[in-house]
Amino acid sequence: MTRMWSEIFEQPQALERCRKNNARILDEIAGLLNARQTDQIVIAARGTSDHAAVYGKYVIEMLTGIPVTLAASSVFTMYGKSLKLHNALVIGISQSGRAADVLEVLKAANASGALTVGITNFADSPIACEVKYHLGCEAGLEKSVAATKTFTAQIYLLASLAARWARDESLLRELDTVPGRIAKTLEEAPEVEKNAGRYRFMQECFVLARGVNYAVSLESALKIQETNYVRAKAFATSDFQHGPIAMLDRGIPVIVYAPDGPSLHDMTQMLSRLNEEQIETLVVSNNPDVRAMGTCSFKIPETDNDMISPFFNAVIAQMFACQVALARGNDPDNPRGLNKVTITK
Repeated sequence: MTRMWSEIFEQPQALERCRKNNARILDEIAGLLNARQTDQIVIAARGTSDHAAVYGKYVIEMLTGIPVTLAASSVFTMYGKSLKLHNALVIGISQSGRAADVLEVLKAANASGALTVGITNFADSPIACEVKYHLGCEAGLEKSVAATKTFTAQIYLLASLAARWARDESLLRELDTVPGRIAKTLEEAPEVEKNAGRYRFMQECFVLARGVNYAVSLESALKIQETNYVRAKAFATSDFQHGPIAMLDRGIPVIVYAPDGPSLHDMTQMLSRLNEEQIETLVVSNNPDVRAMGTCSFKIPETDNDMISPFFNAVIAQMFACQVALARGNDPDNPRGLNKVTITK
C-alpha cells in the first residue's frame, strides 16, 4: 500500500480533527470580519493550495457577496510593488507554511493593516507565525509528495469560515457531515481500483467541471500530471467550448465531474456532445442517469448543497490518480523531479 493511498483514507479522521480544533478560532475570525465590514478578500497560494483558493473564491463570493481576488504574488516578490489592503482580509494557504511568495504577500498585507489569516498544516511555520490568525489543517504529517488530506482540509476551513461569516447555519450543519460522507465516498475504492487499468496507457486527458467544482478539475488534473506524467488539462466547460473543444480526439479521454446542482445541465449537454463524438468519458456523479452517459463512471454521495460535492469529487480524483499510477508501474509517493515542499518567490 502506498503512502498516498493510506493518506487518502485518513481524510475522515483528519477532517473531524480539523472541524473540532478550529471551531473557536473560526468563530472569532468571522465575528471580527463582520465588525470590520470587510469589503475585499485576497487569497495567496501556489499549486494544490491555489486550487483550494479557487474553491474558496467561489464559496466566499456566493455566501458573502464580497469579491475575492487570487493574489498575483509576483507583484510583491518580483516587481516589489505594494497594494492598498488596509480594509482587506488576506488569506495565505500553504501545506507546509513555508511558501516564500505567499509569506511575502502576507507581510505586505500586515504592513497595510489588513486582517491576515494563514491556513497551513504546521502551527510553527513561518506563515503561521506571520499571520494574525492561524487555521490548522490538523491533517497529521503528510508524507506522500502528492497532497491529499491537506487539500480537503484547506477547502473545509475555507467553507467553514465563509459559512460562519455569512451565518449560514444550513451549510454549517452539512459541513459537520462531511467527514462521515467522505468515509462513504471511500467505499467506491474497489470500483476505482477495478477500472484504473483501463486508463494506464493514456498520454493525454481533459478534465471538465463547472462552477465550484472547477477547483476539483484543476486539482484532479494536477494529481494526474504529477503521479502519472500524463498531459492532463483542466477546463471549466464554459471555457472548453471557447476553442479547446477543437482538440477533442477519440484517443484522449475526458474526465467529467457532474454532480447534481446548478452545473448539471451544462455538464449533461457536454456529455451529449462528447458521446456524439464517440469520446471516451469517465463520469463522476451522484446522478445515476448522468453516470450512465459515461464510458466509465464513479459514484459520489448525495448532497443538497453545491458547495459540498467538491469534497467527494476530490477524493475520487485522488484515488483515481493513485490507482492509475500503480497500474502504470509508477510510484505515486515519489514523483520524478518533485519534492514535498516547493519554494518559489
